[in-house]
Amino acid sequence: MGVEEDLEDLNALAESTDAAVDSQALGSAVDSVTLQPTLPVLPPVIPPPAGPPVALVPTNPPVIRPLAPLPLRPPVFRPPAPKKEEAGSSDSDSDHDDGGRAGNVPGSTAEYEITEESRLVRERHEKAMQDLMMKRRAAALAVPTNDKAVRARLRRLGEPMTLFGEREMERRDRLRMLMAKLDAEGQLEKLMKAHEDEEAAASTAPEDVEEEMLQYPFYTEGSKALLDARIDIAKFSITRAALRLERARRRRDDPDEDVDAEIDWALKKAESLSLHCSEIGDERPLSGCSFSHDGKLLATCSMSGVAKLWDTCRMPQVSKVSTLKGHTERATDVAFSPVQNHIATASADRTAKLWNAEGTVLKTFEGHLDRLGRIAFHPSGKYLGTTSFDKTWRLWDIDTGEELLLQEGHSRSVYGIDFHQDGSLVASCGLDALARVWDLRTGRSILALEGHVKPILGISFSPNGYHLATGGEDNTCRIWDLRKKKSLYTIPAHANLISEVKFEPQEGYFLVTASYDTTAKVWSARDFKPVKTLSVHEAKITSMDITADASHIVTVSHDRTIKLWTSADDMKEQAMDVD
Repeated sequence: MGVEEDLEDLNALAESTDAAVDSQALGSAVDSVTLQPTLPVLPPVIPPPAGPPVALVPTNPPVIRPLAPLPLRPPVFRPPAPKKEEAGSSDSDSDHDDGGRAGNVPGSTAEYEITEESRLVRERHEKAMQDLMMKRRAAALAVPTNDKAVRARLRRLGEPMTLFGEREMERRDRLRMLMAKLDAEGQLEKLMKAHEDEEAAASTAPEDVEEEMLQYPFYTEGSKALLDARIDIAKFSITRAALRLERARRRRDDPDEDVDAEIDWALKKAESLSLHCSEIGDERPLSGCSFSHDGKLLATCSMSGVAKLWDTCRMPQVSKVSTLKGHTERATDVAFSPVQNHIATASADRTAKLWNAEGTVLKTFEGHLDRLGRIAFHPSGKYLGTTSFDKTWRLWDIDTGEELLLQEGHSRSVYGIDFHQDGSLVASCGLDALARVWDLRTGRSILALEGHVKPILGISFSPNGYHLATGGEDNTCRIWDLRKKKSLYTIPAHANLISEVKFEPQEGYFLVTASYDTTAKVWSARDFKPVKTLSVHEAKITSMDITADASHIVTVSHDRTIKLWTSADDMKEQAMDVD
């Protein structure tokens, strides 16, 4: 019992000591407090009761150490509690936290910051949206199509009427964007009204009134030379069309005329085609070829910029007649005149040249803004058509060298061109996968033939007058019926792009296609089935041509060789003539 009482007294003493320390610590928070140790008060010794002696448990007095001073804490500043609206729109994860806690939660409105990368992305997005809205607004505006009206509108808006090197369409686009910008700023109506008021107050001349009342046409007025050319082409085409229709009626009504037998004979002749002559044409790859109207001369051109004339009367050997040097860049095409031995060449130096058979330059046609593609003579021999990568094709007068017509209409580069046998129509094709048929007598685009999925590189009218063939980079050749204004047949012709397409020029009984798969193929014009494959070249074929009597076919290739193909019957006839 004595030991237990001693322990209770010690516990009571420790509790009293702790209470004293707490009271002194609360009394002074700044000054350090040192407590003097207090000796414990021992209770009086009570003699043990009678009985066996019991050893006492030693008790050590507790050691009271001085306490360290309490550290000073700086005052805590909390951000003001957000308002009810801000607290409702806070990005905090907890919707039922109070405003004070929302300020300390990461991701809340009080601590939300935008990084530099996010700011740049947001600015780009806003700028893209502004550009899109500007384009939509510009597309909805009515902009004049006549260049004079466009210039007058720019002058009213206080802008330069034209910039250096600016063309008509670029000037119209600039006016459209300017009007859209003013419309977005809310200044267009105010500015236009101010200018109209100033003009109405300052102008009293009747010319200005007439200018305001003038209704501009959607076309551009042509020159007197173009009008004369259209009249000449109309007269020429009427005669040719009448002869073609009269011949077609006679063949239809004459019981002795067997068209199927003629087609069978022509296809059999084409099926017997074989290689008759091969000649190296130039040091560089060849890009174009063309027979003369009588088939006695052959013209070729190459990437060296040089065109050459060859004599084909002594086949199986061909001999060079003359060399045509004058272009500064690679030659892209060559064509013989249908009425005389004049040759036209096109080049990447943006010019076309007219030569005689002796190699003398007669005319140089300048005006295109980019390299030229294909060229073709009008059936009358008076006009020359050229295509270019400046998205236009042009009509030139052979006698004067004047540019008669600059025709736009393709959204991308124009590559192929061909004239109708009557001379009334011309067809163009380009890298926009579109073929267009134009009426030379009126200048209108009468057909837009859509069907190819890749650029069109070759185009040809059939002598029957109503079929048109096109070939392009989708490896197909399409036959179009001009009467039905739609595609008549699609030939999966080659394993690579088709570089040239041509109908047999006499009756159009068969069709020849040349391709980058190193082959040229002959197809029946009756059912468009394959007749013959001409495969000797070692590289892609760039061009080919057919003589007027369909007795010879020539192909040129990147392997720098000229291949002449002749039917077996014609070879026998030539052998008999030699004998």
